Amino acid sequence: MTETPGPTEWGESPGVGPWPGPPPDDARYDPALLRDGDTRNVVDAYRYWTREAIIADIDRRRHPLHVAIENFGNDANIGAVVRTANAFAVDTVHIVGRRRWNRRGAMVTDRYQRLRHHDTTADLLAFAAAEGLTVVAVDNIPGAARIEQTTLPRNCLMIFGQEGPGITDEASAGAAVTVSIAQFGSTRSINAGVAAGIAMHAWITRHGDLSQAW
Repeated sequence: MTETPGPTEWGESPGVGPWPGPPPDDARYDPALLRDGDTRNVVDAYRYWTREAIIADIDRRRHPLHVAIENFGNDANIGAVVRTANAFAVDTVHIVGRRRWNRRGAMVTDRYQRLRHHDTTADLLAFAAAEGLTVVAVDNIPGAARIEQTTLPRNCLMIFGQEGPGITDEASAGAAVTVSIAQFGSTRSINAGVAAGIAMHAWITRHGDLSQAW
């Protein structure tokens, strides 16, 4: 079988059927998926692979970008952030505060994405300092630098606040810089999940190796 690399999960078929012909002699492949077919939300290059093999391959290519969201109100945007972080091979998604969050928006990508919990924002900032990560707060507040005109550091931890209140004063004080996304319409803010995607992509455009993208 010839694999076509790249995402096609939104095509006519949600996946692929059983493997045609003799199964490959490769430990990365899951015997059950080879037998029954693979309908998971994964790119074609990972079809029939075990979950562990997919994670190992992504781990080999993860970026030195971390993202965090302050989850003090069980924010429904966390799932969307996790899904986008997975798409960009972010190192780790950090969730501060409440451990519980709505995983529906993650579309099962949380199975492949590193997640880490911190009880407080102070714990998160201490982690960033220990790992040598420059903290960048993303919030649409007065005095914030334009993300479109800011050189984002390579070893970076981006912090996003919960929908509405934005980032906490503690996160803002612990950040090396606060950036905002340029807006031109009537709304006061962009959805937190969307803003996270824009910010992560801004980092990718500067530091990502596009030859490694699907």
